[in-house]
Amino acid sequence: MFKKAYIPYGGYYSTPFSKWQGSLQNDNAIELGAKTSKRWFEQKGLNPAEELDYLYLGITVGQHRVFFGATWPAVLLGAPDIPGMTVMQACSTSTTSVYNAASSVENGNVNTAYCLMVDRCSNGPHTIWPNPLGPGGEVISENWNMDNMQGDPATGLGMINTAENVAKENGFTREEADELVYVRYMQYEDALANDRAFQKRYMFPVEGTKSRKEKILLEEDEGLVKTSKEKLAKLRPVLEGGIHTFGAQTHPADGNMGMIVTNKENAERLSSNPSIPIQVISYGYARTKKAHMPMAPVPASKMALERAGLSAADMVAVKNHNPFIANDLYLAKGLGIDATKFNNYGCSMVFGHPQAPTVGRLLIEGIEEAAIKGGGYVLATGCAAGDTAGAIIVKVG
Repeated sequence: MFKKAYIPYGGYYSTPFSKWQGSLQNDNAIELGAKTSKRWFEQKGLNPAEELDYLYLGITVGQHRVFFGATWPAVLLGAPDIPGMTVMQACSTSTTSVYNAASSVENGNVNTAYCLMVDRCSNGPHTIWPNPLGPGGEVISENWNMDNMQGDPATGLGMINTAENVAKENGFTREEADELVYVRYMQYEDALANDRAFQKRYMFPVEGTKSRKEKILLEEDEGLVKTSKEKLAKLRPVLEGGIHTFGAQTHPADGNMGMIVTNKENAERLSSNPSIPIQVISYGYARTKKAHMPMAPVPASKMALERAGLSAADMVAVKNHNPFIANDLYLAKGLGIDATKFNNYGCSMVFGHPQAPTVGRLLIEGIEEAAIKGGGYVLATGCAAGDTAGAIIVKVG
């Protein structure tokens, strides 16, 4: 439960998300995130060296020179003298980073923190691990993306298996899945209305490298597909007898996002609209039973709600990271809310999943949705590898 941590209205951005092996595939995610943040600070007329005390770098897919963690991007974004730390909690990296920043502000250790979430699923690293005790010293190789998506070392089961386990246990049907998937695509269309008016409230263009001599400015999400009820119905399930098709799950992507977390006085000063305060309220976490990952956001959300003395009905906006549609079906069941009434304006199942920035973007969208509605409480949550989850509640207005 927090009382002193605030987010300035407009003190955040998310880039568009680029499709896997798309426009951002050639850029180191740490460099790209830092340089994008520098451009964003410049556009806002803010000097990060003067404003920031600490940097939280969220990243889950290793990049070249990640060893130096937050110190390198701090230099690149224009705050070369601030310290920082690296946060890695799979898809809960954003919520946990905001939680850490809010905790530091709450206890007076930091005045103004910056959460920079970066990831590039494209061109994932291939690591060779020494194995001197193996036969002939044969090395162990690891594909950071593919190997870990296909199997949790604790259970041996892939992400899709966890989703189907939850679907089977709760009796979710293919028809329910397809129906809600279609709703999610229509909700994303709302974000594109009026020349993308909703997305332009927070989305900041990112400059990718097309070649050694050419840059590309990506201004909107890349790699999205159009769908219909008929198209969804024709898709085959990924696993035989399952409810999830390729239309009912997310896709890997690239992108970054940033968010300022500070005290009330600084938030008012840094806000683009001081009449819309954003207070960090509470945080929750959970680890559910093994190989049932999509269930984890429910106990995490309940913890955050209980700590704040609130109920799901008190939320004016709910955003749930949904790598699989089973995530949303279970959150609706577990919290007793209408599945068609949350994830308005978009979700990761539709616009993609670049790991660390994903839930950060969802939190931003929840804040903007609440602002449109005149304020209220926002819940942003999502599962993470290892059957875990994080949830954060903020109050807008």
